[in-house]
Amino acid sequence: MITKTIKPKIRLQVTEGYRFVNDVVQKNKLNTVCEEARCPNIYECWDRRTATIMILGDICTRACGFCSVKTGKPNWDDPLEPYRTAMAVKKMDLRHVVITSVDRDDLKNDYGASIWADTIDQIHHHVPNCNVEVLTPDFKGYKPSLLKVFNAGPEIFSHNVECVERISKQVRTQANWQRSLDVLRYSVGNGMRTKTGMMVGLGERFDEVIDTMRQVAELGVKLFTIGQYLQPTKDHLPVGRYVEDQEFIDFKQIGLEMGFDSVKSGSLVRSSYHADEGV
Repeated sequence: MITKTIKPKIRLQVTEGYRFVNDVVQKNKLNTVCEEARCPNIYECWDRRTATIMILGDICTRACGFCSVKTGKPNWDDPLEPYRTAMAVKKMDLRHVVITSVDRDDLKNDYGASIWADTIDQIHHHVPNCNVEVLTPDFKGYKPSLLKVFNAGPEIFSHNVECVERISKQVRTQANWQRSLDVLRYSVGNGMRTKTGMMVGLGERFDEVIDTMRQVAELGVKLFTIGQYLQPTKDHLPVGRYVEDQEFIDFKQIGLEMGFDSVKSGSLVRSSYHADEGV
């Protein structure tokens, strides 16, 4: 049932910081999830001189019902991307960077994990004081791919469950709920500081959100984000409802009581929102 509540307001302000980050992104021919996924926080984050860089191209092999990133047959072929990414991070003088990517199910050898590892290595080498947070696909659950990423030593490993289990197949038709939990479990088991996030407003119940939080907390995940789903285009899943601010306050309090070190909870919170505060 759709309830009428106030849609969250997005701050639109083109500042000097925003222009600087945009200039670095364009000149280095980088893709960012900030742009591709139409993130509502792009103006705020770029003003803070932070951006979530998207590697392995801008065409995804999956078609999730919530995501505005293009779907199709990838044509990416840029072995120098890890180096260029590191140079952009260095130019922006970042102390914390978030790297993400499209799903590359077409790369059957390791689903792109080698590029992931090289990107982490290049940033650590050229910008040694910068923490690297990775927000990865599930790599089809292929453990050798996950190990390549773990062994490169990112300071934070993140993989999103995205939504509650009951609606997962509707929201992520080519993903698997249990596989996402297994990825998080494997990350914790390999000593990674582990993070996940989800959206609300897609038809889930309050108790299902709490149960999802409890499941990932029991795996040993320490960082959690939760925000309002916003429909990027008319072709994507509709918004079921706009969640009240008090619910987000409740999610944060309950999550901290479960044992999370950090819970970012709010209508405009996204996976990498204020990510540097979770190290």
